[in-house]
Amino acid sequence: LGRGVPPPNNNTLRWCTRQIKVDPMTAAISETLGDGTALVITGVRQGESAIRDRRIEMSCSKDGAECGQGWYQQLLPESKGVRGRIATLAPLLHWRVCHVWEWLRNWAPKEEFGGWPTEIVADAYGGDEAEEINARTGCVGCPLAQEEKALEAILTMARWQWLTPLRGLKPIYRELRERSRRLRKSGAEKLKDGSLAANPQRMGPLTIEARTWALGEILRIQTECNAERPQHIPALSLIDAEEESRIRELIAANTWPDGWDGTEPTADRFLPITVYQNGAEQHDLFGLEESA
Repeated sequence: LGRGVPPPNNNTLRWCTRQIKVDPMTAAISETLGDGTALVITGVRQGESAIRDRRIEMSCSKDGAECGQGWYQQLLPESKGVRGRIATLAPLLHWRVCHVWEWLRNWAPKEEFGGWPTEIVADAYGGDEAEEINARTGCVGCPLAQEEKALEAILTMARWQWLTPLRGLKPIYRELRERSRRLRKSGAEKLKDGSLAANPQRMGPLTIEARTWALGEILRIQTECNAERPQHIPALSLIDAEEESRIRELIAANTWPDGWDGTEPTADRFLPITVYQNGAEQHDLFGLEESA
C-alpha cells in the first residue's frame, strides 16, 4: 500500500510467493549456509492443486529418486548465493487431508511431539469433514483463490466467529485490481537499450486515493475483529502500528514504483491512441473527425 504495488494476479503479476516466501527464505539460508549444503523439508503434498501435481510428476524421478519414495529434488537452483547447494525433501507427499488433520489435531499438540499449538490449523482443514472440504491454509482473503474454504470452515465454529469481518478482505484486494484504482501508461515505453517495452500502455500501481481507501478498510476490519475477540486470545494484527506509520509516510511522500511518477492517467480513462508492441499507433477515428 505504501508504494502502490497492486495485489497479485495469476496471469501477469504473481509477485507474492517470490517476495513473501522464496526471497526471504533464500536470503536467510544464504546467510547461514556458508560453503556447505542444506536439506529443506517441505510439506508439499499431492492433490493440493492441479498445477502442483503436474510439477511433482515432472520431478518425481529427478536426482535419482523413484516414484513413490517422496519428492526429492534441487531447490532454488538459480537463486543467487545458494545455486545448486540446496535440496528438498517432501516426506508428506502422499498424505491425504485426513492424515494432515489427524496429525495437527491429535499428535502435534502433544509435548512428546513438540507441543505445537496447531489446533486452529486443524480446524481450518475442516475437522471430521476435512476430506470432503479439502481446504488449504494460506493467505486469508487471497484474491487468487476462488473460494475461501479454510476461513469459512473456521467461521462455522463458535470460538472463531469473531474473525467474521475477515470475509471483507478479498473484496478489497479484488477492488484494488480494478482499472479505476490503478494508473496506466498512456503510450509506448522505451527500455534502457532503446528498444520498446513488450507491454505498451500497461496498467501499473495503485492511485494514492486507492491506497488510502484500502488502508482504512483493512484497519477497520482489524478493529472490528478485535472488538469481538475473546480476552484470552492475542489481538489480531493485519497491519501493526509500525507498518501503518510507514505506509502513511510513503503515501504522504507521493511514493511510486520505479518508472512511475503519478502523472499517468487512471486505467479506466479512454486513450485516443492505441499503441502496439511494434510501436505502431492506431488513432481513434471518431476523435480525429471531431478535431478535423
